[in-house]
Amino acid sequence: MDVIYGIHAVSEALKSRGRAFEYVGVARERHDPKMQRIIDDCRASGVPLRFVPREQLDRLARTPAHQGVVAVTSQKKYLDLDDLLANKRGEHSFLVVLDGVEDPQNLGAVIRTADAAGADGIVLPERRAVGVTGTVAKASAGASEHLPIARVTNLARSLEEMKSQNVWIVGLDERGQQTYDTVDYRMDCALVVGAEGKGMHEHVRSRCDFLVHIPVLGEVPSLNVSVAAAVVMYEVARQRRTSQSTESTKR
Repeated sequence: MDVIYGIHAVSEALKSRGRAFEYVGVARERHDPKMQRIIDDCRASGVPLRFVPREQLDRLARTPAHQGVVAVTSQKKYLDLDDLLANKRGEHSFLVVLDGVEDPQNLGAVIRTADAAGADGIVLPERRAVGVTGTVAKASAGASEHLPIARVTNLARSLEEMKSQNVWIVGLDERGQQTYDTVDYRMDCALVVGAEGKGMHEHVRSRCDFLVHIPVLGEVPSLNVSVAAAVVMYEVARQRRTSQSTESTKR
């Protein structure tokens, strides 16, 4: 079983119906509209409710930052890479591949932005990387319950599989020769982002068709991994939105 916590994370898990719920624990002392909506959703879905002291929720979530609600559920269901490639939201595929991101706050932030920017899904390695934990679900504001996520045993091999299906691989790397906004993202593509501090592994970097960087004008030489990923994801979204607007105007 898994534990997720926080108003948005639990609410979105109830909406997505992607998990089996053992029960949802609610702080006895919390009485407000947001909590009442979760209570109503639980009752409508037949999910058992327990009204418990906040201290019990602290122990269950292993943090006091649960906002008065904790759900005990089945684990997050990961998809196969083929499932992500087969189900694209727009004309072109757009996947976000994370090479060894270990900070759950960063992963949650990337998932939240990827969902907002229209990505088809996230690809994570099984080893030496964080999965979708309760902390990740909360940091993603519940987006982790909706955005498809695959975990793969060999990231380099998975990139080769994507390339065999005509997906172009764009690696975000401070050594990249191109700036991120010089690539035309109106194609099936995957954005690869490396780990905090270490960047991409060389065997992953060598599989990239493009290596791009984000110009940094200040004294600090790099951006946080989730911020850097967000910059490029929204460039992808901008280009594709502009292309759609141009096509609509032509008609």
